[in-house]
Amino acid sequence: MTNKIYLSLITLLLCVSGIMGQNDATAKKEGAMDAATLKSDQDKSWRMGQTAYSAKPKNAWELGVHFGHLFIDGDVDTRIPGGYGVGLHLRKAIHYVFSVRADFMYGVSKGIDPQGWSTPNFGGGLVETGGVGNFQGFDKYKVSVDGWNPSYKTTQGYLALQGIVNIGNLLFHKDRNKWNWYVSVGAGLSSHKANLDLLDASGNIYTGLGAIRAGGNLDTKAGRKDIIKGLDAKYDGKYETPGFKKVGIFRLGDETNIHVVFTASMGISRKINNRFNIGLEHQVISSDNDYLDGIHSRTAVDQTNNNDISHYTNIRLGINLGNFDKVTEPLYWLNPLDATMNDIAALKQRPVFDLTDTDQDGVIDMLDQEMETVAGAPVDTRGIALDSDSDGIADYKDKEPYSAPGYVVNKDGVADVKCCINMDDVNKAIETKAGMMIGNKAASDCGKWFLPMIHYDLDKANIKPEFYGHLHHIASVMKMCPSLCVSVVGHTDVRSSNNYNNGLSYNRSENAVNYLVTHYGIDRSRFKLMYGGEDAPMVADSKKR
Repeated sequence: MTNKIYLSLITLLLCVSGIMGQNDATAKKEGAMDAATLKSDQDKSWRMGQTAYSAKPKNAWELGVHFGHLFIDGDVDTRIPGGYGVGLHLRKAIHYVFSVRADFMYGVSKGIDPQGWSTPNFGGGLVETGGVGNFQGFDKYKVSVDGWNPSYKTTQGYLALQGIVNIGNLLFHKDRNKWNWYVSVGAGLSSHKANLDLLDASGNIYTGLGAIRAGGNLDTKAGRKDIIKGLDAKYDGKYETPGFKKVGIFRLGDETNIHVVFTASMGISRKINNRFNIGLEHQVISSDNDYLDGIHSRTAVDQTNNNDISHYTNIRLGINLGNFDKVTEPLYWLNPLDATMNDIAALKQRPVFDLTDTDQDGVIDMLDQEMETVAGAPVDTRGIALDSDSDGIADYKDKEPYSAPGYVVNKDGVADVKCCINMDDVNKAIETKAGMMIGNKAASDCGKWFLPMIHYDLDKANIKPEFYGHLHHIASVMKMCPSLCVSVVGHTDVRSSNNYNNGLSYNRSENAVNYLVTHYGIDRSRFKLMYGGEDAPMVADSKKR
């Protein structure tokens, strides 16, 4: 019993060795996967089951471009659409959930207020006096009966470092997700420049603004649109007056203001393929700055403490950089549970190693191809009873397990060998062993040979290696029968056009003839090449299939 178990184990090891020999391509692929990790030795050990965790993959950087709508939520009503923004980002995954992004944006936004702002001499209190820059335009409005309607244009930009959290790749029910939802927060530096349209082409204040406001109802959307339409017709859109800037803050060259900016955003992205993704994101940009629209407050009694906040709704196109033979996609597109789920599935599919050997032939049932071998019968590694002389009678009931080849055997497996073997007997045995006999007739009966057919792959005409033996048999017959001529007929199915199939069937016949002429030196004149394509099907009703 022990020896039989050992035989089963040896058989199993031989099968496993054969499988491993056929999986060189898989081994190379796994080696490339190991090299695409930060610690290839750890990844190899993990695949071999020697460590619990795989190595972290080397993943690509994402370069992105973005553009969208930019507006300022401040003291002056914004235009909708109010402006635009464009920018770039560079993103790198730290792990599967968290990544960092360097983000740059430049944009322009505009606003106009349909509600009139009063001046100090008429019950209001325009407080934008003094400060940095040329504010003569404000001073001229102090005597205006009509008051004024602020209209601004602001250019701004920022450079920020942001942390992004996404959970869309943590999946329990599939290996990949094409959608990814994320949120981000960040900080950086920003700068802006605001200008207002206060004066006409002659440098004078705009007049008649009260009449324009009277022509619309501020309490309705349509009324506010009418007022803005009238103001646009009045204003020249030059934005000649610099807006106020906060005093005493850091500047570059005493001109460019610099503010610390905080960003927060939420977005969703859609993977197009391994290289590209596209997303929609809304970003809020905030700083200690109430001058983005060029104005600090409406009046002396309406001095809001709320800072101006920029809103940037944008479309982002992400491009994954690098060679995917050496790096993976960014980790936020990979499912960290993928390897675990695959290992669990593989374990579920793996058969339980069972040493049961029902027929006690030394080959376990998992590998036995003959489950009911007679007890005591010698078997091969497949569990099939041995027939050493291939006479059709298994060794355990063959009284002559090693009969001379080429002779008729009786029911006990004993060959009918005459007392003496001459040269004719030897030649006869050789011809029989080579498959050169039909029944008990000699090869001289050349007119009754059956020549085998060969088959081709779909839409192909090349000779497949598994049919070399068939062609060898044909060549042997033709050499033994020098007067024998052979018709080589090519066939196809009914797919494609008739002209195409005629050409394909001809090429198949031609290749078979060329093979026999080239490899066996048979005269080409002994072949009759025939072809018929779909007009001469091998099977009569093949056109119906």
